[in-house]
Amino acid sequence: MSQILATGGATSATVGVQERRRRPDFSTGARGQWWRFALITVITLLVITPVLAVFYLATQPGQNSSVEGFTFENFSNVFTQTDVLIWLKNSLLVALATVVIAVAVAAPAGYVLSRLRNRLVSGYSLTLFVVQSLPVVTAAIPLFIVFSTLGLVNTLPGITIVFIGSTMSVAIWMMAAYFDSIPISLEEAAWMDGASVFGGFMRIVLRNSLPGILSTAIFSFLLAWNDYLIALLFLQDSSKYTMPIGLQTFFQQNAADWGSVMAVAVVMMLPPVLLFAFLNRYFSVGGIGGSLAGR
Repeated sequence: MSQILATGGATSATVGVQERRRRPDFSTGARGQWWRFALITVITLLVITPVLAVFYLATQPGQNSSVEGFTFENFSNVFTQTDVLIWLKNSLLVALATVVIAVAVAAPAGYVLSRLRNRLVSGYSLTLFVVQSLPVVTAAIPLFIVFSTLGLVNTLPGITIVFIGSTMSVAIWMMAAYFDSIPISLEEAAWMDGASVFGGFMRIVLRNSLPGILSTAIFSFLLAWNDYLIALLFLQDSSKYTMPIGLQTFFQQNAADWGSVMAVAVVMMLPPVLLFAFLNRYFSVGGIGGSLAGR
């Protein structure tokens, strides 16, 4: 600084202004971060308040209970005196079957949409978009007529087929979108090493697509787990009910016993929560962006 002042290149005031400009001002950013944090906190509280209310009511004594305060008596009653375990088993079977089949079909179909560019693939992509935009209720009645002829009404395989069909278009789009983020140069390198197209897909694309596969699986699981309309239309036997239909039926029969109703609601909420908690560690941001570094 003394050299600059000596040569007359700048005054001390000018240098001071330049130094202040170089220093980052964290005050505005910190205030902005606090406002964002406060807003996110308020939104989170608004979202989880109904969930906390469900848990609170589920742990309160029922109508004919002799206990007071916090208790798990409602859960004991619904597991021993209702068909909650049957409904839970049915929902898990249907949801897991939907996930496995949807991902197994959507992965290669999404790969085709991601890598091929021609009129046939474009027409197929447009068809998926049109199918995705149609509500499931428009096909419910025709499907019921067809399934009644095939003997698939009031069966778990029947609603599983409907769930797979309603999930497929979105699942394919999700897989194709993630495959687009994987550089094709990785597959070309595998082809040069002697791998086939299918081998490159299995060894390169799928191995680097775990977050996309998990996202598609979670979407398929939630669609099958939370569906109410299709199950209401196709299932009549209480032994075939899934959790949404079972919860609605139980609520109609025990509308005044909020503790037991909320206990069944908690049982229905737990599998998705546990699924997210277990799979959260396998999600990653950035993927394989550095795989081609140095090429």
